[in-house]
Amino acid sequence: MTAVQEKPARLISGPGMLLVWFYGVMVVGAVSRSAYQISTEFDRAPLAYSLSAVAGVVYGFITYTLVRGGETARRAALVCCAAELAGVLIVGTWTLVEPSAFPDATVWSKYGMGYVFIPVLLPLSALYWLRKASAREGA
Repeated sequence: MTAVQEKPARLISGPGMLLVWFYGVMVVGAVSRSAYQISTEFDRAPLAYSLSAVAGVVYGFITYTLVRGGETARRAALVCCAAELAGVLIVGTWTLVEPSAFPDATVWSKYGMGYVFIPVLLPLSALYWLRKASAREGA
């Protein structure tokens, strides 16, 4: 007797697909930028380049969880999006208060100003979408 496996609930229907697209673009941007900077000029701004690499990894994990779907992935994405938002707010504030700590910009500098504020808007949108997805599942 085999157990019937349910397909995980999709998180990328409708506006969720746009989130995946934006996160995918941010993965490519943050990872490629940080990889280049770390490999060519790491001694110039190690903190900034390391934070950009961390941002790329976070974006990648969120993209994966959104595509994977299911309740466990939704919860993991919620936690990561909250951590991402905290990172953007902390690093964004830090870059304004102590600019000398960042001789070069990170993805999250000045709340993502170099990326048209997408780094601060993206986790807010994702948190809203993921909570809405939870409400839909519970209904």
